[in-house]
Amino acid sequence: MSTPPFLKLPGCVRAVRVGGLAALRGEPVGAVRGTALLVPGFTGSKEDFIALLEPLAEAGFRTVAVDQRGQYESGGPDGPEAYTVQALGADVRALSAELGAGGEPLHLLGHSFGGQVVREAVLSASDELPWESLTLMSTGPGAIDPAEAARTRLLLDALESMDLESIWQVMRQMDGERVPTLDPEIAEFLHRRWLANLPQALKVAAAHLVAAPDRVDELAAVGLRTLVLSGERDYAWPVEEQSRMAERLGALRTVVPGAGHSPNAERPAETAAALAAFWSAQDV
Repeated sequence: MSTPPFLKLPGCVRAVRVGGLAALRGEPVGAVRGTALLVPGFTGSKEDFIALLEPLAEAGFRTVAVDQRGQYESGGPDGPEAYTVQALGADVRALSAELGAGGEPLHLLGHSFGGQVVREAVLSASDELPWESLTLMSTGPGAIDPAEAARTRLLLDALESMDLESIWQVMRQMDGERVPTLDPEIAEFLHRRWLANLPQALKVAAAHLVAAPDRVDELAAVGLRTLVLSGERDYAWPVEEQSRMAERLGALRTVVPGAGHSPNAERPAETAAALAAFWSAQDV
């Protein structure tokens, strides 16, 4: 999961609800050059993008970062059908239609599992695409790396017999000294966010991640201008695999130095600069 570097909202950001989902909305002070919809990954939330929102606002971009259905403050129904990538992709399309109504260029970004959700949104769009660009951040063409898949299958098994608090305690013990000491406010947030996830949503997302199909060729055929962005290391999809995906897509490729699976949280200034440069190219 991503660990946001801070939780206090910058002055240009406010908590809202958009399309029934909890969101953080960042507003530029001056003219708006475009709007970006930011979709988080498995066990994540809108706060994963919090450090990007102010620098992107300063670059002229309105940003809307959401909790997906079943995540943190968004909630959702009990049935598993509500949390498939098809259902979540439909949420992205509905949000995009709402956000794009203002006429500014609309950019779509998905992080990790969120990358496969936004891919589904694009592939399932039956009308003219509302997006000027697509960014796939720290995501891959299909299923996650085998080592991470094994950990995810352990989580799936645990979700069948344990409550979220018990699973949290086991995960902390398994991580041990590998987890850096966190500010108490951040540590409390991560715990609270985990407990707020709907177990059914976790199960469906985890099952998808270990068996996701490769749909890169389908996405390439759409022709949407795409950026593949990652850190220089990644436990979920190898960086080399993400680079090959970019080649297959004919996409721009950016590797953020010093970042791992969450460049949005680990190197936000560099990541925001790369995103703003990519989105600004639409103005040329």
